[in-house]
Amino acid sequence: MAGSNEKVISGKEVAQHNSRGSCWIIVHGKVYDVTDFLDDHPGGSKIILKYAGKDATAEYDPIHPPDAITTHLPPEKHLGRVDPETVLKVEVQVSDQEKARQERLANRPPLTEILNLHDFEAIARSVMPEKAWAYYSSAADDEITNRENHAAYHRIWWRPRILRDVTNVDFSTKILGHHTKMPLYITATALGKLGHPNGELNLTWAAAKHGVIQMIPTLASCSFDEIVDNAKPGQVQFLQLYVNKDRSITQKFVQHAEKRGIKALFITVDAPQLGRREKDMRQKFDAEDPAEVTENKQQDKVDRSQGAARAISSFIDPGLDWKDIPWFQSITKSNSVPLILKGVQCWEDALQAYDMGLAGVVLSNHGGRQLDFSRSAIEVLVEVVRELKKQRGLTFPNEKFQLFVDGGVRRANDVLKAIALGATAVGVGRPFLYAFSSYGFEGVDHALNILHDEFEMNMRLLGARNLEEVVPEMVDASSLHSHIVAVPGDRLYDSNYESMQHARLREVKSKM
Repeated sequence: MAGSNEKVISGKEVAQHNSRGSCWIIVHGKVYDVTDFLDDHPGGSKIILKYAGKDATAEYDPIHPPDAITTHLPPEKHLGRVDPETVLKVEVQVSDQEKARQERLANRPPLTEILNLHDFEAIARSVMPEKAWAYYSSAADDEITNRENHAAYHRIWWRPRILRDVTNVDFSTKILGHHTKMPLYITATALGKLGHPNGELNLTWAAAKHGVIQMIPTLASCSFDEIVDNAKPGQVQFLQLYVNKDRSITQKFVQHAEKRGIKALFITVDAPQLGRREKDMRQKFDAEDPAEVTENKQQDKVDRSQGAARAISSFIDPGLDWKDIPWFQSITKSNSVPLILKGVQCWEDALQAYDMGLAGVVLSNHGGRQLDFSRSAIEVLVEVVRELKKQRGLTFPNEKFQLFVDGGVRRANDVLKAIALGATAVGVGRPFLYAFSSYGFEGVDHALNILHDEFEMNMRLLGARNLEEVVPEMVDASSLHSHIVAVPGDRLYDSNYESMQHARLREVKSKM
């Protein structure tokens, strides 16, 4: 807590520092001098200057982790707290575009008309702010891998069994020793408040209600402690970790998470540099500081390279290496928190993770947001299962070394294909973002109900009474590695996919 001797600054004084030469802003009742940070701000100077001398909290919250400003500004730039009665309020001007969006939001169909996860995506695309949709939906380069993640499941076909008593089916399981009512977990996705004011808390509440596990992201909009505080007693939560260049910060975070009861640590290893997410980048380009930049001929010096993504991720360490694994194993109490590598994309790295004593790996290409033309996780899963059996005699699912996949899942049918091929569980991300962006907590609640019903139906139709009976012999994955093969088109998925855009001419205004 702030000390009682903390300097109190009047809103009138803050308002005087409203220029590039002296720029103060207010965030959560605290005053910061960001003058020297303007040119370094990953989101550009325009958005900061818009709030110079004013309260920037509403703009700051959705796209920054709560401690971003205190972490990146030196202590001498933390000027004190503001007298709330004297703060200059920013006049909110609602654009015609925003009015139209609000009207679409008011005309959402009732949840009873939402029949599958595709429906949430279709509604979210219509009702989300453009910048938020661009961040959530964007993927790397030409978005080939993003689409392949989903399409790969269409190259796997079922061989169901018949005449089995499927009156009762049980699709619960254990993930790293912890019970879950479905063989999936809510995987980590950043910036929840871009989609809904309650951000990641929508996921926390729904996970508790449905008995599934939430993976908390490092780059959540809500603070880590806020998310943990909103969990029910005994609710299991995992932590996704981006490794900071300053390892002392990472160590402090990990040890704090352990004290708060986090049950597993998923270390992201596929992001030494962010992929080019061009839908997001175009939003950054539009938001840049046109007058300030162009009038001073600074266009070519401004980094417009990453959109919202870069604004929150510049701390990530590109030097992360296998030799760092023992350090991670040493910083948790008695090595009690399982360590999993998130973002493994070939059997050789999965084998090395096993040999180094890790608890498992997530086979993932970061939702198609990193290296385009990376293979789908479900394809890599087949390879890993085959090679780890050949190299180390392992069979899967395996309690001592667990395999997870994520990316492209839209149906319980997809999840069960991964289970049949050896996965312990499957991470689902974007569909839950779209669910709460369009309907809040009730959306995620409904999405999990849909998945529950799909699991029950599919288990019965497969002739599987429990997940142990969902076995490799039930699937035909012989076409999985053939990337050019005729598959039935997924009309729902394709209708939601927003095509990549070219650069466009600026609007030409008539001189008349």
